[in-house]
Amino acid sequence: MTHASTSAPAPASGSGPADGASPTGDRQAHDAPPSESLTSGSAGRHLAAPAVPTDSARAVLRPLSPGAARITGGFWHTRQQRNRTAALRSGYEQLEASGTFRNFRIVAGTEQGEASGMIFQDSDVYKWLEAVAFELGREDDEALRAMAREVTALIASAQQEDGYLNAVHTLRHSPAERYTNLAWNHELYCYGHLIQAAVALARNAGETELLEVALRIVDHLRTIFGPEGRAATGGHPVIEMALVELYRYTGREEIKELARFFLDVRGREETFPGARPGPGYFSARVPVRETTSVEGHAVRALYLFAGATDQAIEDGDAELLARTEAVFADLLATKTYVTGGMGARWDFEAFGDPFEMTTDRGYAETCAAIGAIQWAWRLLLATGKPAYADAVERLLYNAFLAGVSLTGTEYFYVNSLQLREGALADEGRSIAHGRRGWFDCACCPPNIMRTFASLDHLVATAASDGLQIHQYATGTWSTGAGAAGGSDELRVSVTTEYPYDGLVRLHIDAAPGSARRLTLRIPPFSRGAARLTLRGQDVQVPGDAEQVELVEVFSPGDELELQLDLTPRFVGAHHRLDASRGAVALERGPLVYALENADQPDAVTVDDAAVDPAKIPQPGAAIAELDGAVPLAVDGSVVQVSEAAAAWPYPVHGSADAAETRTAATWTAIPYFAWANRGVEPMRVWLPLEEE
Repeated sequence: MTHASTSAPAPASGSGPADGASPTGDRQAHDAPPSESLTSGSAGRHLAAPAVPTDSARAVLRPLSPGAARITGGFWHTRQQRNRTAALRSGYEQLEASGTFRNFRIVAGTEQGEASGMIFQDSDVYKWLEAVAFELGREDDEALRAMAREVTALIASAQQEDGYLNAVHTLRHSPAERYTNLAWNHELYCYGHLIQAAVALARNAGETELLEVALRIVDHLRTIFGPEGRAATGGHPVIEMALVELYRYTGREEIKELARFFLDVRGREETFPGARPGPGYFSARVPVRETTSVEGHAVRALYLFAGATDQAIEDGDAELLARTEAVFADLLATKTYVTGGMGARWDFEAFGDPFEMTTDRGYAETCAAIGAIQWAWRLLLATGKPAYADAVERLLYNAFLAGVSLTGTEYFYVNSLQLREGALADEGRSIAHGRRGWFDCACCPPNIMRTFASLDHLVATAASDGLQIHQYATGTWSTGAGAAGGSDELRVSVTTEYPYDGLVRLHIDAAPGSARRLTLRIPPFSRGAARLTLRGQDVQVPGDAEQVELVEVFSPGDELELQLDLTPRFVGAHHRLDASRGAVALERGPLVYALENADQPDAVTVDDAAVDPAKIPQPGAAIAELDGAVPLAVDGSVVQVSEAAAAWPYPVHGSADAAETRTAATWTAIPYFAWANRGVEPMRVWLPLEEE
């Protein structure tokens, strides 16, 4: 039986603690204790997902079990391997060179000196360590494990007797000044990233020393914050996500309650009075449960709502989940760049007003893309709606991937959609500098590292009756009781050259003797044009299908072929998007394209480009120096203005001075993520139209 569907299955019920959890904090049944997890010298891969809802949580879909998700080749595997072999090692060196490790040594008393870096510098270590944890889950590595243990011991050595831990704050402030500037001192933010690293190390590598540090921090926090303590929270969210995940791993109900407290106190008792630029910046102008649109600092808002979604999942809170869905829908409709980028304003790294999305001054911080991926992924788990996988795909290939060089060791902090000829490299984060090996505010590089390292688990999920493939990457995904070799296992291997080729081949490696549901997402650009075969026979794919569900008694050796339509297309802009009005953007498959001077004749610049949207761009030969990126040949013209308009750029409309000369030209476009890998030259995503 085969059929297509655009609806998601009904959610599971229940909101209590995980099966197997006890009031004393015994580990949940689905989390192997350290003795059963990957240990030093183990050859197996045990990568566990960053977000693992408990068995009783309200989640339609579940991440795959440890060891059941593996990217093994193709586009994303190349990037993961560079992250593993180059970026993580480079990151370790940067953390040493920046004085970040030294801060911990000074607190521990093994060195002398003053604190280096930002007040939140500790968090860079924790994100890097989380990336290492996921890499150890992908495949053990003695050198990486040794680094993880060294850094974990360093962190533990800086923890104070009462559980407090913040190297920079300890060196710059007295104990009496702890938690006295919650808006800006990032103590809870740093705890959040430490906790996420601790859970990742325990789940993926069987390393629990940092988990012990994290639990001491939680015990410390519970003596200060909560219904019987201070009604306050930190200015930069992430503690909310982290505490929910720690609850999921330990089963300790009081940890989930603390997460809920931090979520709900924001915008009620805690509005950060007197802190510039105001409560909206901290997502504290109104409570989360009453918010209608994200505002303020983009990363803060996105992390907050990812945590709110986690809380809704674990509490079975349908009202809170509906609120997070509505806010996400508003975000996509009014405050998201065509690349998926988030955050329009350089001032305070903030969201702008609805439809305020400039191109050359667009901010679109890389960390914001990562926060949006985390939020969309949690919404996908909660609801099963393919739209959230669509969002993850756009974010991954464009907003996220542009933030890192092809080598994997240089980074953009900001991802504007245009660089003009003659642009000045003034501000340190400007794209005019090109990508950089590190930043004084180095939040983005280790955030990128942990996203690559955990990417396997963004590809597929499980439900009680089968497997869902959301993203297309070469690898193997499995589900079923006793997955990875059990008699009820459904295991699927995927081979594809996506995103440059639309053919996706799926091979059934293992299958039970009863019917299972295999679900394949149909990306928006291919709806109405996707073709699917099973065992060589055509499967009908309705034109409006967001996904295809195959309910079959599969057999090992069964073959499926999904052909996605990658015909290039131009997309326009909402009439309120003033910065992009009268222009189009070019897309092929999941990729947004851009014009870069490096691919054009010497005598022209992309600043003078116009394109003809009536003519479909044609793919060209893969560009080897851009990892085989497929360019597109775009018909259009070079625009030249009159002598008068060159002297004063506001000629009278309709006058001779306003006349333009257009010379036919063929422009070469490349995927936006690949720009600035051959030097820094003018680039643009939004392309002016040819005159009709």
